[in-house]
Amino acid sequence: MHYVIKAIHENGYRIKLTFNSGEKFSVDLTNHLEGEIFLPLKNLNLFSKFLVHPELDTLTWDNGADFAPEFLYELGKKQLKS
Repeated sequence: MHYVIKAIHENGYRIKLTFNSGEKFSVDLTNHLEGEIFLPLKNLNLFSKFLVHPELDTLTWDNGADFAPEFLYELGKKQLKS
């Protein structure tokens, strides 16, 4: 299983993620900020205030939003190919 160990905000809705496997991906979450919990993250000031939750091993925000680490890993692989 892959999980996030480090995350750095790059620009816009792009975050550079480091996974426990050592792999690094830059993921663009622009198209994934839909629905009640994610819409507030379209505010870049709020979006940039994420953290890597020590128990969930993924990105989380103060409003309760989070992305599954498996989703972020697969998204990173997919975006790397395109």
